[in-house]
Amino acid sequence: QVQLVESGGGLVQSGGSLRLSCAASGRSISSYAMGWFRQGPGKEREFVSAISWTGRSTHYANSMKGRFTISRDNAKNTVYLQMNSLKPEDTAVYSCAASRRGWPPGGYDYWGQGTQVTVSS
Repeated sequence: QVQLVESGGGLVQSGGSLRLSCAASGRSISSYAMGWFRQGPGKEREFVSAISWTGRSTHYANSMKGRFTISRDNAKNTVYLQMNSLKPEDTAVYSCAASRRGWPPGGYDYWGQGTQVTVSS
């Protein structure tokens, strides 16, 4: 079992930045691809970004390219999401997830509870 806990969310003004962290416990995530997802108010959950187990491959949703950066530190069992140039439409609960279903991930096996990000205009 892998437990995932997100942190780093909060309230930020439009144009600001936040760095989210996803700390894993229970087992090493070094063999897991990791992803970030978000769900805004009244919206479906959407893919944000994913990173391969080595960190050499990444993938982003089109609307996040150039603004968000995913990274990982397997020694710390942690994945990060650096979010820059935030917009009000980025307001959502951001969750991380772990996958052992190949690359790009064919699905995710473990999910965190999420952290709230609110961007004010």
